[in-house]
This record gives sequence, C-alpha cells and structure tokens, in this order.
Amino acid sequence: MSLKYAGPKPIISHTGIEFDNNKEDKYVYINIATQILKSINHEYVNNEVYSYNIKTSRFSGDDLLQELKNICPNIDEVMKLQNHNVEDEINHNIKRVHENMVLSEADKIILENNIKLMHDYMIQRSINKKVYYCVIDRLSDMVHKTKISYIIVPMFQTFLHTLHSLQGSLRERKQPIESDIEIYKENGQLFIKLKIKHL
Repeated sequence: MSLKYAGPKPIISHTGIEFDNNKEDKYVYINIATQILKSINHEYVNNEVYSYNIKTSRFSGDDLLQELKNICPNIDEVMKLQNHNVEDEINHNIKRVHENMVLSEADKIILENNIKLMHDYMIQRSINKKVYYCVIDRLSDMVHKTKISYIIVPMFQTFLHTLHSLQGSLRERKQPIESDIEIYKENGQLFIKLKIKHL
C-alpha cells in the first residue's frame, strides 16, 4: 500500500459519478501537518520563540513515508486495517444496491459498476484520511507535551485546514485544550495564528 493523491470526494449514483470539490482528499494536507509537527519537535527553553522555514521543507514520496513511519510507527497496520474496513463498506454498499426496491435492474447494474469503478479511488482517499488524522493526533500530543502557546503559519488554505483539524484534535483530548485561530497581516503578508489555551 502507498500514499498518493486520489482526488475530491466522489458522489456515486446510477446516473453517473460526480465529484464534490469542497471535500478535498486529505493527502494534500499530510505534508503540511508533517512539516508543522517536525517544526515543533525539539527541545524548548522557556520564553524562547522558535521559527522554522516551512517553505523549503516539503517531503517527497519516499521521504514523506519514512517521516510518517517515525511519527506513526504502526502506519502500515493502520493502512491495512483501513483498506479492510473500506472493502467491507464497499461490499455492503453493493449488497444494498441489490436490495434496493426503487431502482430498475438496469440501474442497479449501472450503480454497482460505478461503485466498482471507484473502488481503488475510495480506498486511497480513506487511507489518506486515516494517515492524516494519525499525524494530527501526534501533533496534538506534541502541543500538549511541550505546552506550546501559539503556532504561526502563512495564510494558505492548506495551513488553515490543518490548524482547524489540530483544533478539533485538541478539543477531543481526555482533558480538552481550547484554542483560537486569528488571521492577521504583517509586512504586507497574511498569517494564521493558532493560540493554545493550556490549563
């Protein structure tokens, strides 16, 4: 199994396959989440501000997978389990097609073929999502452990999405950690600041 871009969420029906461009593949955020985690994974001195040049640090395919294995040591098992779970879901959906009392037999065949056509695509999207949230949860653990008070990143949609995911993971901890996102301008550039409220 590998990590690669699949695409936006498919909407599969007996009339065809459409794509919801508002539901992007989580693969596009894995690299950003990994870079942010790498940038905060070091020793800290009280009241010191640290910066990391994230623009020059994008990981390529094999480097990204190696980095992910360091972050989530059980990543291979996570990917295999997710593959198995989505296979079960696809088989369940095909079974439901045959039990459908509204569709004609011809429409059932078309819908089943459309589901099968998107089989690998759906599995890849699901694996990417599972791996992404593994990184986000490790990032949440690191923020908790180091008591980081804020993270500042460039104002790009990929960074904003990743910080929103981190907010969600921090909120879902056994002892929830609240945070705020602020967008501000400095020297003509827009930045996003995640302010973390440790107890």
